[in-house]
Formats: sequence, C-alpha cells, structure tokens
Amino acid sequence: MANNSKNGFGAKLSALDQHPSYKWFVLANVMIGTFMAVLDSTIVNVALPKMMAAFGISVDKVEWIITGYLLIFAVVLPSSGWIADHFGYKKTYFMGMFLFTLGSLLCSLSTDENMLIMFRVLQGSGAGFIMPVGMAIVTREFPPEKRGMALGFWGIASAASVSLGPMLGGYLIDAFSWHTIFDINVPVGIVGLVATLIIQREYKTEQTRDFDIIGFISMTLFLVFLLLALSDGNAAWNTGGWTSNFILSCFAISLVSFIIFITTELTVKHPIVELKLLMNRNFGLANLMMFIFGLGFFGITFLVPLYLQNSLGYTALQAGFVFFPVGIIQGVTSPIIGKLADKMNPKILIFIGTIMTFISTYLYKDLSIYTEYNDIMIPLIIRGFGLGFMFIPLNTMAINNVPRAKMAQATGLFNTIRQIGGSFGVAILGSWLTRRVIFHTALFGEAANQNSPVFKQTVTNINQFVQHSTGSTGAEMLARSKALVAQHITNQAFVQGIADDFLAAAIITVLIIIPLMFLRYKKPKDGERIEILE
Repeated sequence: MANNSKNGFGAKLSALDQHPSYKWFVLANVMIGTFMAVLDSTIVNVALPKMMAAFGISVDKVEWIITGYLLIFAVVLPSSGWIADHFGYKKTYFMGMFLFTLGSLLCSLSTDENMLIMFRVLQGSGAGFIMPVGMAIVTREFPPEKRGMALGFWGIASAASVSLGPMLGGYLIDAFSWHTIFDINVPVGIVGLVATLIIQREYKTEQTRDFDIIGFISMTLFLVFLLLALSDGNAAWNTGGWTSNFILSCFAISLVSFIIFITTELTVKHPIVELKLLMNRNFGLANLMMFIFGLGFFGITFLVPLYLQNSLGYTALQAGFVFFPVGIIQGVTSPIIGKLADKMNPKILIFIGTIMTFISTYLYKDLSIYTEYNDIMIPLIIRGFGLGFMFIPLNTMAINNVPRAKMAQATGLFNTIRQIGGSFGVAILGSWLTRRVIFHTALFGEAANQNSPVFKQTVTNINQFVQHSTGSTGAEMLARSKALVAQHITNQAFVQGIADDFLAAAIITVLIIIPLMFLRYKKPKDGERIEILE
C-alpha cells in the first residue's frame, strides 16, 4: 500500500506529474542532486594543498575534510530508507538537497579547518540522503522494462562528476580560491530544490517499521571513534602515539560500540543494517572485496593531488586534468564489461580488473621529485580500465543470489561498505604517510653529515648560488644554504612517504584476490540474464 499525494505548492505551479514525460523530468531533477553529491567527493581532492597552506595544517588534519564527508555519508545512508518511508520520498530528497546546499554555503564561509570539517559533515549528511533516495525515486517512477536505461542515465551523472570534478575544481581554485568549489553548489542546489518542489509528487508508505535507534547510535560511535584512533595515532599533537590515553580510549569505545551494534542488528526485528545478508556467501565475500578496494582506492585519490601540487609544482587545474581520463575510460568500458559478465565467468573479469588496479598503484612506488608526466598518466589510464573491469562484474556476483525482497537493503549495504572502506582508507593511509615522512626525514637527516666532504661541497655550491641570487654574505648566506638543504630533505622525505603509501595501497588492493577465490559462480542457463544493479 502506498499513499500518493500532490504537494500543494507544486500543484499550483504545474501539473507535471500528469505529463507523459513526467518520469523524465524526475530523472533530470534527481541527476542534478546526484551530480552534486558525487562531485563534492572528488572536487575537494585537488583543493587540499591550498587548504593546507591557507590553514597552516598537515596531512593528518586535512584528511578529515575528506574522511568526515565519506564517514557521515556511510552513516546516514542506511537510515535514509526508513526516513523516506516514514516522512515521504519527496520530503526526504528535498531535505538532503537542503542540507547539502546549506553545508556547501557554510563550507565556503569557513575561517578555519575545524569549521570546514564540521560543515563538510553537514554537507555529507545531505549527500547520504540524495544518493539512495534519488535512486529509489527513479526506480519507482520507471517501469521495469525502462528501468535499466533510466539508471544508466542516472549513472552518467555520477561518472561525469568523477571525471569533471577534479578538473572543474582545479580551474576554480586557480582562477579564484578554494572557497569557490563550494560556492558553485549553492545556485545549482537552489535550482534543484525548486525543481524538486515543482516536479516531484510525494510518495510515502502507509506501513513503516520501527527505527533501530540503538543500532544507529552504536554504528555511529563505532565508526567515528575507530577512525579517530586510526587517523590520530601518528598525529603531531598526539605525543603519546598509539599507546596514548586518547587513542586507547577511542579503541575501547569503538570496541564496546561494535559489540552492541552486532548484538542489536542480529536480534532486533527491523535492523538498520541487514547484517544477516552477509551470511549469503557471495554477497558477504563481495562486500569484503569492496571494503578492501575502498581502503586502497579512496586512500590514494587524495594522495595524488598532494604529490602533484606539493612536490611537482602542478597547479590545481593541471592536477585536475590528470584524473580526467579515469572516469571516461571507466564509463566507456563498463557497458562492454557488463555484457561480457552475462556471457562468461565474472570472476575472470574481476581478477583482470584487480590485477590492473594493483599494477596501476604499484607503478607509483618509485615516485620522485623528477617523475615525468607520462609516468603519472599511464598508471591512471590502466586504473580506468581496471575499474571498468571490476565494478559491474562484482555487483553481479554480489546480488545474483540475493532475494528480490531484500534487494534494496542489499544494494544499500553494498554502497555503505564501500563508503566505510573509503573513509578508513583515507584515515589509514594518511596516518601511514605521516609515519613514513617522519621516518624518512630522520633517515635523510642522519645521512646529511655536516662534516662529510660531500655535504661541505654541496653547501659551498649552494653558498655561491645564494650569493649570486640574493646578494647575501657571511652568516646569513650560510643560514640560507642550510635552510635550502633542509627544505630539500623535507621534500624528498614527503615524496618517499607518498611512494611508500602507494606501495601499501597496492598490497591492500591485491588482497582482493583472496576472497575472490572463494566466490561461487553458477553459469546461467540459456535465455537467462544476470540482473545488474549499481
């Protein structure tokens, strides 16, 4: 049973819900929100170096601008279905757009990193409603025979934002400032809000389940405190390291919350997360693979712009252009791979995609301050093909044996696991980067023996350079020479730390092969087609 009612404001302005093309108007409306939500998960990456400079912060702090968005997205996503059923899909989608637009405005007005992180959380909560509710609205409005095409168009908005996000963000940052990457969302968000009011009709189920408040709170506490511990273990302010009272307390709260969460989800009638679905062999293994993938993939997407801009001197726009081919290649490859997945064992395609993704990451282990443009682009092009080979077949294997009645919960959980993996990846690799930079700085510092002939000759050459460039003499010239040596050591240590992070991400990525080996594939009979949901 469902209750359909026309919003008063929308009824006065138009009767679009009676128009033969109404469903296409709805699709266009939803694509606006989808484009914005995915855009802001990628556009911020190229702005991180500017934000670090503007706020005077290090990687262990700036990573929370990414992590906060991904984390709240993952937390809100499972609850979006209940809220939409209870209050109405139009109202919920409108609320998501409003929170996202308001969060974007406040992000632009932020005066320090703490304000920005807080408002990014607000922005991410809006995105957590926009994506799943928007997909549900499109699925409801289109008949089954046209649903695949509609979701394909819906996916175009997501794929386009992956390629265009860094490039658009780079242009805005270079031409104006980092604030504009959030300003641009405000007018688009207002258009989306007005379009939602005018176009969409309300839909609300008459029978709603109880909200799993204990599960929601325990899940939130578990994720937040675990991420705090993982990201701040090597933070500069945390002098006690991994054994400090703060870190141990975070781990303790996270462990207790996790136990409560698992117990609750396995015992309540209507859990916020259907953990029992993970008992399905293929679905559980596919989620593990997606989590591992999120650890490596999202973790390195925020490292590449830092390396390009801080170490190679790229502008934000140049760094954004580097990512452009990835989404294009993935978008072109995915439909072809989707057809192949219907005709052959998807495990083979996933294996090929995993190996290609591993190779693309492993090739970055030898990065330096002299790395050429082609050496940066070739791995990213390989990555684009790898993602195309991996995603559709993995989705196929994940949902193939899930009952249709549980399909919505399954796809929601699948996307939640991916977002959680991403937030963990940023936190873990960000913390590892800090640790490796400290290690290499100490190592290179020890190697720079001030009494060695090589060091003295180097300082002498630098002295001559400083004298001719600045006209400095005496003690001032010596101080500047040593400062240049120290700066070079710092730059080398940062690049080596980035390279170590990519090696770690490559090792993490190749671990996907282990659960892949245990996936079960049953060849469909003639005439059967595996349904693919993204």
